[in-house]
Amino acid sequence: MTTFDPKDPAFIADPYPVFAAMRTEGELHRHADFGLPITLSHAASAAVLRHRGLGRIWSDAKPIDAFAAFNLLHRNSLLENEPPTHTRLRRLVAGAFGRGHVERLRPWVGELAVRLVDDVVERIDADGDADLLELVAAPLPVEVIAELLGVPTEDRGLLQPWSNTIVKMYEFGLPDEQRRRAEQAAGEFVGYLRDLIALRRRRPGDDLVSDLVAETDADGGKLTEDELVATAVLLLMAGHEATVNVIGNGVLALMRHRDQWQRLVDDPDLLPTAVEELIRYDSPLQLFERTAVAEVEIAGVTLRPGEKIAALLGAAARDPLVFDRPDVLDIGRSPNPHLGFGAGIHYCVGAPLARIEVAATLQALSAKLPDLRLAAEPVRRAEFVIRGLSSLRVN
Repeated sequence: MTTFDPKDPAFIADPYPVFAAMRTEGELHRHADFGLPITLSHAASAAVLRHRGLGRIWSDAKPIDAFAAFNLLHRNSLLENEPPTHTRLRRLVAGAFGRGHVERLRPWVGELAVRLVDDVVERIDADGDADLLELVAAPLPVEVIAELLGVPTEDRGLLQPWSNTIVKMYEFGLPDEQRRRAEQAAGEFVGYLRDLIALRRRRPGDDLVSDLVAETDADGGKLTEDELVATAVLLLMAGHEATVNVIGNGVLALMRHRDQWQRLVDDPDLLPTAVEELIRYDSPLQLFERTAVAEVEIAGVTLRPGEKIAALLGAAARDPLVFDRPDVLDIGRSPNPHLGFGAGIHYCVGAPLARIEVAATLQALSAKLPDLRLAAEPVRRAEFVIRGLSSLRVN
């Protein structure tokens, strides 16, 4: 059967024709490199995300004593736990989020996007072109999450390098040196957040960390310090990695589909559907694993407890049974039932904030640089699971 090498640069440049070929052979394949079955259809992928017989069952990185901080972050994470732990964590985190943080940040995010795009305009005027990843896509989500968490301005430069280093652990076949660096970054991040939490216990602010510290559920339960740390790290890593790559992948798609870029310039009311379409068209997260906690059948294959399966989200987003002309970028597409924010109980808690960030960026770019174009061939990151660019030069 057709398969792919997740390290092949040609495949990483454009995986979607391979996914389409694989889907015609079956909606589920067993991938030798991953050592587990992967789903390619929207229906099977949605089942993987929603089925209560499949869970996020965390297995510690090994050797355990070499990855103490990395494992701490995941053992206590909302994303890596199932009910009843997940139910308790999500209720507390959602309760803290529900204190108006997203709406509080909405105007601030819009102003930030305008300032960052102004930097792009100045750089283009001075140098002839500018790297949109460096000046907008990368700094914007870090600033937003830092503002959300109440990280002091002088410390915000620490966050992106920590996140970038830690998420490398999610790729397959990572060299030992990069694994060591990921653990070091995790340890530094954990130590920093313990200090920040201690500060907010003494001097609460109007930030999410203060509200997470204070939040109490109906049974009087609170987040432990390890859970507070893990929640803050999850928000940064998930929020930063997803948003930077939606902006990078999305603007690249718009630059290669000039008619859709022009539609957005001419009609800002298309911003909400444009955001959803850019997430669908070139998914920032390509693969999401689950583990059977009971005997489960997915796409005709039976999984026994402990066996893993993965939803290939990039393939699900191009399923012609769900999306009309799936390989066509259509910023007015509606409905658009993509799985980019997940589904079921693990649906992304930060999705509303991510939508605001991407929309604000697109609005600022289309208003201030309506004639924006690629200035050079973009440079794509070598990783498969987290799909994004390392450079996107525009003028």
